[in-house]
Amino acid sequence: MNEYKEMYPILFRATERAINTLISAQRECEELYLSMPEPDLKVLPMPPAQENIPDRS
Repeated sequence: MNEYKEMYPILFRATERAINTLISAQRECEELYLSMPEPDLKVLPMPPAQENIPDRS
């Protein structure tokens, strides 16, 4: 039953590599997002309110 002593470090190192890979990918994507130009946003006017809307119940 001492196999776990051999397996645990292998699993731990693989888990640590996977986490570091995800962190690296997240940082890379954040940098890409922050380096993008700001989108050209437009504020659209609100349509006039309709007072006599029929009840659909």
